Amino acid sequence: MADYQQVRRRDANASRAALLEAAAELFAERGYDRTTVRDIAGRAGVNQALLFRYFGSKEALFAAVVARAGRDKLAEAPGDRVYAHILRAILDEEQKDRKNHSLQIMLRSSAEDVAVKTIRQELGQDYIRAIGELTDAQDADIRAHLALAWIVGIDMLRTVGGAEPLASADPEDIVKYVLPAVRTLLERAQDV
Repeated sequence: MADYQQVRRRDANASRAALLEAAAELFAERGYDRTTVRDIAGRAGVNQALLFRYFGSKEALFAAVVARAGRDKLAEAPGDRVYAHILRAILDEEQKDRKNHSLQIMLRSSAEDVAVKTIRQELGQDYIRAIGELTDAQDADIRAHLALAWIVGIDMLRTVGGAEPLASADPEDIVKYVLPAVRTLLERAQDV
C-alpha cells in the first residue's frame, strides 16, 4: 500500500484521479456538507494540499465529480436509448457499487446551495439536453425536465426513502411500466 501511495504522490494524473474517485464515493455516501477535505484526501491516500493544488476548493472538486459522473453516464448510451440506460442504471443493484454515483450525489447534496447550483449547471443541463433530443416537440425542455424528474423520484424513493413496494420491485417491472409512459413525452425513447 505504501509503495502505491508513493507512486501516486509522484504522479499528478493518478493523484487527481484518486481524489476524484474518493470524492465521488464520499459525496455519494455523506452528501456535500458532511464530506470534509481531510476525509477525501485520506481516502485518496494523498495530502489534502494536493486537493487544493489540483481543484482549488472543495466546491470545485464537487463540480468536477458531478460533471464527470454525469458525462460518463451519458456517454455510455446511444442517443435514442439514453433514457432507458439511465433508468436501468439507477435500478441496477450492481451499479450501486460502481464509482459513478452521480444521482446519489445529487440526491444527498440537493439541500446545499453550492451543490444545487453545481448540479443544475453541470449535471442537470447535460441530462436535459440528452433527454430533450428524444422529442421533436416544441416544448422539449419541459418534457425532458419531467422525464428526468421521474428518474430522480424513482431513485429517491427506492434508495433514500426505501418506499415499498417500489424499493423491492423487480427492476424490469419498473422499466416495463415507466418506459411506455415516458414515450408519451419522448416519442423516440427506446429500450436498451
